[in-house]
Amino acid sequence: MPKTQNTAVMKWLYLFAFVVAFLVVFGGFVRLTRSGLSIVEWNPISGAMPPIGQQGWEEEFAKYQLTPEYLKINTGMTLERYKFIFYMEWFHRNVARLAGLFYAFPVFYFLFKKTIPFKEFGVYFVMGMLFISQAFAGWIMVASGLVDRPAVSHFNLTIHLLLALALFGLAMWTALGHKYGFPDPAKKAAWSLPSKLSVASLVILVIQISYGGFTAGLKAGHVSDTWPLMLGKWLPPNLFASWINIFESPQTIVFIHRWFAWLGLILVPVVYSIVKKQNYPAEIQNGLKWLVGIVALQITLGVLTILSYVNIVIALIHQANAIVLLGLALYFIHRFRALDEK
Repeated sequence: MPKTQNTAVMKWLYLFAFVVAFLVVFGGFVRLTRSGLSIVEWNPISGAMPPIGQQGWEEEFAKYQLTPEYLKINTGMTLERYKFIFYMEWFHRNVARLAGLFYAFPVFYFLFKKTIPFKEFGVYFVMGMLFISQAFAGWIMVASGLVDRPAVSHFNLTIHLLLALALFGLAMWTALGHKYGFPDPAKKAAWSLPSKLSVASLVILVIQISYGGFTAGLKAGHVSDTWPLMLGKWLPPNLFASWINIFESPQTIVFIHRWFAWLGLILVPVVYSIVKKQNYPAEIQNGLKWLVGIVALQITLGVLTILSYVNIVIALIHQANAIVLLGLALYFIHRFRALDEK
């Protein structure tokens, strides 16, 4: 990790993390409107412009008409309707292009000005590689839905999501370092119990987000619109008849996604009770109170998503709140580790 703190770099990283978060949430909108498979080619440069003229649109539409999604789901779609889903995906890709520029221009400027010393460039280079990797993963995801079925691979979707969130997390963690200071590698501070539990909370959250990606990719949220019962039962039959079900079965995946989140709701108050007894700073204690509320809100939004049969607005707020939780989890790990070193 770097050692040099700088306010300008911190502000850039916070803004970049926000852009990445927006890109993730808008990607959810693209998925929920079934717009993601509307552009069947990946042209990083020329694709920045939409089709020009009636002939250009008809040629683009003709390519889409050869896809499984058109042949099996959208047969008879008009050109005007196609333009809507095209523009949704086109806007998503252009936001990604702008995010890439928002990374590249500042980082090279800070390098040129030596605001970021070259010997500390490693973490920023990793950010760039993560950005490129999630872009490639995004195209591999789209390509998986253009072969023989009108849906992308839920594994590819989740990989694309996790790479984007890893980029968000690394930007946030580095920004926190610029704000509060970077850890001293010479100090081998023991991990306190709150630090360990905060890492456990992060692991739970990442697993939960991964199952959210599986749920989205398989459209498993449509399996049942009742809660707490699913398909009329607390525990539907054959959920765990095979180990492969935890990765492939929509019923099993959405069942895990429904209930695994409660571990987080249990763990956060435990951390709060520990830091209160050990008289941690007031900002940490107050922050954990807010975190309990945000975790409860996330579960409530998840339940409302189920009951509304995946209402698009509720689902997107649910997704955005998950990113807020990820940012807060990183914040608390960072703060606890800083206190461990004192």
